[in-house]
Amino acid sequence: MKLYAISDLHLRHADNRQALQTLPFFPDDWLIVAGDVGETLSEMDFMLRTLTARFRQVIWVPGNHELWTLPSEQPSLKGDARYQRLVSLCRSHGALTPEDPYVRWPGEGPHRVIVPMFLGYDYSFRPDHVPAEKALDWAMEENLLCTDEVLLHPEPYATRTEWCIARVEATRARLESLPAGCSTILINHYPLRHEHVWLPRIPRFSIWCGTKRTEDWHARYRAEVVVTGHLHIPFTQWRDGVRFEEVSLGYPSQWKHRGGIERCLREILPGAPRQTP
Repeated sequence: MKLYAISDLHLRHADNRQALQTLPFFPDDWLIVAGDVGETLSEMDFMLRTLTARFRQVIWVPGNHELWTLPSEQPSLKGDARYQRLVSLCRSHGALTPEDPYVRWPGEGPHRVIVPMFLGYDYSFRPDHVPAEKALDWAMEENLLCTDEVLLHPEPYATRTEWCIARVEATRARLESLPAGCSTILINHYPLRHEHVWLPRIPRFSIWCGTKRTEDWHARYRAEVVVTGHLHIPFTQWRDGVRFEEVSLGYPSQWKHRGGIERCLREILPGAPRQTP
C-alpha cells in the first residue's frame, strides 16, 4: 500500500485532461492532490470522477486557481463560500479535504496522521527590508501581478491576509490537539518555508507563495514528509531530517519531457529514505 502525490493538474489544458485519463488504476493506494486542479467546478468534478475511480482514497487541498471566481461560471461563488462548495463536491465523491477529521495512515509503519491543510498566503515571503504595505509595489517593480489580485476574493474576510491568518490559527489549534506520539504528513498547496520558494525567472512572485507563520511547522508538528505544489518546479529537499516534496505536474510544456503523467506521481509513503554520503 502506497501514498502518492501530485499537484497543479491545470485541467483547463486539454493535454492535461487527456493525460489524467491515461493513468492506470492503483486500487490499493492513496493519492494526494495538492491544489490547482483547475479554475471551474466542472474541472474539479472531472478530477474527482477520474481519480476516485483509480485510487482507494483521494485527499485534496485547494490551490489558488480553484478559489478563483470566474465571471462566466455559475453559480458565482466568492471566497469561503466557493471553498465550501469545493469541499462539498469532494465529499460527494468520497475525497478527504482540510475540513475533515485527520485520518491515520492505514499502511505499514509507525503511527502517522495525514494532515491536509488550507492556509493561504499573507505576502510575508519578501525581503526583510520591504514593509508589508509595499509588498505589491515591490513585485510590480518587476511587472508581476498575480491573477489572484483580481479573481481570488477573500469574503467574508476583508483581505487575503486576514483569511490566511484565520486559516493558520484554526489549523494550528487542530495540530496542537494531535497525540504527542504520532508523526504527520503535512499537505498544503503553498510551501511552508520561504527558503523553498525558488523561482529563478520570477523571484518576486514569492509574495503569493505562502506565509512565514508556518516556517517551523515541520519540526513543531513532527512531520515525516511535507507535500506542497504551486511552484511548478518539482523537488525533494531535506531540512531538520524532514523530507519536503514539491509535486507539481504543471503546464504541458513543463511536464511532457518527464515521460508522461504516471512518472510525475511522487511516492510519499513508504518513500525512499534519505541517502547519506
